[in-house]
Amino acid sequence: MQKPPFTPIVAELPSTVPFVGPEALERQSGKRFRARIGANESVFGPSPKAIAAMRDASAEAWMYGDPELHDLKTALARHHHVKPENIAVGEGIDSLFGYTIRMFVEPGVTVATSLGAYPTFNFHVVGYGGRLVTAPFRDDREDPQALLDHAKRENARLLYLSNPDNPMGSWWGEADVKTLIDRLPDGTLLCLDEAYIDFAPPGTSPPIDINNPQVVRFRTFSKAHGLAGMRVGYVIGEAGLVRGYEKIRNHFSVGRLAQAAAMASLGDTGHLASVVARVAHARERIGKIAKASGLKPLPSAANFVAIDCGRDGDFSRRVLTELGSRGVFVRMPGVAPLNRCIRISAGTDGDLDILQKVLPEALKAARA
Repeated sequence: MQKPPFTPIVAELPSTVPFVGPEALERQSGKRFRARIGANESVFGPSPKAIAAMRDASAEAWMYGDPELHDLKTALARHHHVKPENIAVGEGIDSLFGYTIRMFVEPGVTVATSLGAYPTFNFHVVGYGGRLVTAPFRDDREDPQALLDHAKRENARLLYLSNPDNPMGSWWGEADVKTLIDRLPDGTLLCLDEAYIDFAPPGTSPPIDINNPQVVRFRTFSKAHGLAGMRVGYVIGEAGLVRGYEKIRNHFSVGRLAQAAAMASLGDTGHLASVVARVAHARERIGKIAKASGLKPLPSAANFVAIDCGRDGDFSRRVLTELGSRGVFVRMPGVAPLNRCIRISAGTDGDLDILQKVLPEALKAARA
């Protein structure tokens, strides 16, 4: 028997997951991590109101979620002072990236991004046959001018920028992002990833302009809202652009419990403020722990801190491995020179107590 052939694009792709999950590492080692502070999840958990909403909705799990996501879209539109037609909801930002790229990218179409930026965006571009052009980070920040230059020179249909960015936690101010938007060449769509915007200082994000068809903004319930396991993300954009998502999205992808949790969490502003404060405390403590071991924490507007280990990527990888062998899960950037760092997510005081104890041990072993 002969199987049907894959498409030429799929046939050439590697069968790999963009991230190695902590669960895979635990299966390899046969041990659970004592501190899971590498995936930028919110260890502080969902809103109690979201937990109650999921509990109440669990008896109705036999029903599909509303395929139009009416109540959630209405709540999000009210929250952002836009109309429901300016909102599309999907199963997390990663899937929304896939839908966006499916709408605009076909074999040979060029997409501009930063070298070392969030890899799942690239995963989808390559999966649809797109051509990636990359600009290096400058001073540990994505370089808007270099991205603009690429977009103009290479006729890029999409330009990706995360603000604050992953993996470095750096950010640009409102005026800088607005300048990027104003200088976009005709025919280029800015994919503005704002997954970490809840943790950023005031003045980071420019006002939402739903009349501009060249900008689509990505938000998520996975970070500050603590609902990574529910998979709820959304985009905000011009109504004609947003209608494109209705043509191709999986209409039953966001389940009933996820919709209930997201709506309840959106209304619990007290819990969100508490999480943002606890993340700020954790970032400060991670910085102190790093400095005590002679390392340099980089400024961060996200729920993690990039720690400069002072050498190259090989050394940082040894530090990461040694931390993992001591029960602490962290990650690191994938390309030089960013990979001189490790990336540590905000943790509870208990998590950071463990980090404080084992980081000096891990560094000593890595240096040996």
